[in-house]
Amino acid sequence: MSAPHEYADRPSEEEAASLGAPEDDPAGRRGPGAADDDHSPAAAGAGDDRAPAASGAGDDLRAEGGDGDAFEEDAGLPEPVLPEPVRQRITTLTAAALPGMPADEIPVALRRVARFAPNRRARLGGAALAAQLAADPLFRQRIGVRVVTENGDLAAAVAAGMAPAAADPVEVAALAYLARPAGWRDLVTAAGESVRAEADSAAVAHQIREAEQRAARAEHDRAVAKVEADKLRDELARVREELGQLREEARSAARALRETQAAHKRATDLLATEKGRTAKVAADHDAEVRRLRTRLAEAEAAAASGKQSAKDARAADDARLWLLLETIGQAASGLRRELALGPADKLPADFVADAAADRPGAAERSRPRAQDTDDPGRLDQLLALPRAHLIVDGYNVTKRGFAEMSLEHQRKRLITGLGGIAAQTGDEVTVVFDGAERVHGLPPAPRGVRVLFSRKGDTADELIRQLVRAEPAGRPLVVISSDREVADGVRRHGAYPMGADSLLRRLARS
Repeated sequence: MSAPHEYADRPSEEEAASLGAPEDDPAGRRGPGAADDDHSPAAAGAGDDRAPAASGAGDDLRAEGGDGDAFEEDAGLPEPVLPEPVRQRITTLTAAALPGMPADEIPVALRRVARFAPNRRARLGGAALAAQLAADPLFRQRIGVRVVTENGDLAAAVAAGMAPAAADPVEVAALAYLARPAGWRDLVTAAGESVRAEADSAAVAHQIREAEQRAARAEHDRAVAKVEADKLRDELARVREELGQLREEARSAARALRETQAAHKRATDLLATEKGRTAKVAADHDAEVRRLRTRLAEAEAAAASGKQSAKDARAADDARLWLLLETIGQAASGLRRELALGPADKLPADFVADAAADRPGAAERSRPRAQDTDDPGRLDQLLALPRAHLIVDGYNVTKRGFAEMSLEHQRKRLITGLGGIAAQTGDEVTVVFDGAERVHGLPPAPRGVRVLFSRKGDTADELIRQLVRAEPAGRPLVVISSDREVADGVRRHGAYPMGADSLLRRLARS
């Protein structure tokens, strides 16, 4: 069977890494030179195709023309410890000979390695090759035969148990390990000693070269130091001469320095005096600037406050004037509607006759009845006036009409009723409560109703009087409160006081 093509089915480096010896396989970690323990996992678990080879290696070696005496001589002996160059050369020779073997002679564990490219086979499959060589004598013998065949006279000489004196000891040891001639252990040991001797010789030669280089540098440094010493002696003489000149110059400079220091002290004193005077002037100036800025800020604040006050007063006057004109205009419109009646049925003389004289057969004229402050009809007449403003003393009304309810339900019922009046009449409605009884979470007031709470320390009565005083003279103001003090106070400012019962009856009727 022909060997597989070198580039066919080339595995990745990860696959090649998986071909190494198991984690507990000493042969996989130490290479061909590790001790061959008969009870190691590599020897015991090499697979069905390797166990027979390990148990019957002598018979197979004799059957294939191997050196049975050498095998019997090696039986039970540990594998020699190989120098690193020898181990690497064994792996290289095995990797080169592996593709030429028949496929049925290649162990299963190395068949994937055989498909590696030549430049990657020894590098990626080295661990697997070393483990197989250490654990499988039959495979090692087959590889040895092929390596001896492919490597010419030197391999043939080594297989015969001879090592040419001029041959590379590493090459000889690698071939001896694979061919296993009689005395191959001596060849491997001699190669190890030769490698170590070469390493020691190279180290000694390197140390000698370094010592020679250090000696050359020291000689060069000595010559340079001698030249530098001569230069320094000449320089010292010149420096001594210059030193004498410099000392004379230093004495002259010291005299000039003392004179300069005295002048500098006088200038410093004058400068300090001027700085003090300048600092005082600057401090006075800064104080004046701060004072002027303070006055400017106060003036600007006063001007802004005056402007705002004037603006607020003008806005209040404009509102009062607009309300007054609106009231007069609507009153005039009402009069025009009244005057648009048909021609009068009675002449002025008839009115005089009715008022100041008696007519024969005339019935006695009834006099109108005065309306009191609790009459809801009177309240309707006042609310019918143009641009009327209804102001309600909240708790005065609710405690009189809804005393059995909680304060929250009292407020809600009164505000709801006032919303109906505002919707019917279109008048401005304001209800005032004492702030001490105020609670959070009050629902929004109906359209046209203004709900107010007096501030802490003030009463609803005082807030009602302020609302009345703020309105322009001539606007109809209706104040609902049974408090006589409130009624008398608002009456003096032109408002119409009405009792709480009038509003309660009006609410009950609606």
